[in-house]
Amino acid sequence: MPRTIIGYAFCRTGKHQAGLAVLSIAVFLLSAVPLELQRRIVNTIVDHGAFATILWLAATYAGVALTEQSLKLALNVYRGWVAEASVRTLRTTAGDTAEAVRETTAADAGVEIAVILEEVEPIGGFTGISVSEPLLQGGILVSVLGYMLYLDLGLTLLALVFFLPQLVFVPLIQAAINRRARARILTKRSLSGDIVKAAGGANGRWEWATAPIARVFALNMGIYKLKYTMNLLMNVMHHSAVAVAFGVGGWLALEGRIEVGTVVAIVGGIAKLNDPWGDLVNWGRELAVVEVKYRLFVDALRRLSDDAEEAVPRPG
Repeated sequence: MPRTIIGYAFCRTGKHQAGLAVLSIAVFLLSAVPLELQRRIVNTIVDHGAFATILWLAATYAGVALTEQSLKLALNVYRGWVAEASVRTLRTTAGDTAEAVRETTAADAGVEIAVILEEVEPIGGFTGISVSEPLLQGGILVSVLGYMLYLDLGLTLLALVFFLPQLVFVPLIQAAINRRARARILTKRSLSGDIVKAAGGANGRWEWATAPIARVFALNMGIYKLKYTMNLLMNVMHHSAVAVAFGVGGWLALEGRIEVGTVVAIVGGIAKLNDPWGDLVNWGRELAVVEVKYRLFVDALRRLSDDAEEAVPRPG
């Protein structure tokens, strides 16, 4: 098996990743169109334009929105299929390896099998978003930001100043979350194996489990605190950017130096930047966690295969 989860996704689901990439590109290419239509509608209203023009723009907006949402539906269903197909393949692989072990040796096989089967779901599930998610969200960021810069360079740059701190604190906090997530996975994996072993023994006292359970609790609480603190800081930066865009943009509009529709489009663009940026952060967090689980899964399969080979009687 490939050494990384991204390598596995390309190796096992390469043609489907290409299909997901095509759908992702189609979605993000449409992402800035509603902003432009909103701008034109608002400007037509402010300028007391023809109702027929407004009606045509509104109908076009509805058509673009319907097309975009339909593509997202197809993308999400396709992602789900790829993810479930990967889970099925991984379970089959684990099952075949487990069967070989059962036929040759029972030493610790139950422990390994119980652990690896539990870790298959998130590994397979990640393959559905491994490529399409960063492509989709990154594409939305680039297309919307490019459109905003085209509308008004100064106002867009002023609003984006409030996103710059995120380039500092998001990687730092995310790295701290990733370290705790890795430690949690390893602790839970060790604890699961020890519990399975202890269940078969005569001694029913499990005081030895108190420390690892407490460690998992502490790690989880640390992750919660870091994650929600990061979300708070990101939301504060986002709303600060919106406030600045409304304040400065409103003043420029009153002075006649910018169209009202442009202010509306830039504020809408800022709102549209927030979700893909947050989704990219979540994707990075999930990648770090699933990468650890995938490597543990591969190592467990390798150990089981080695045990099976060693237990096979050799002729002579």
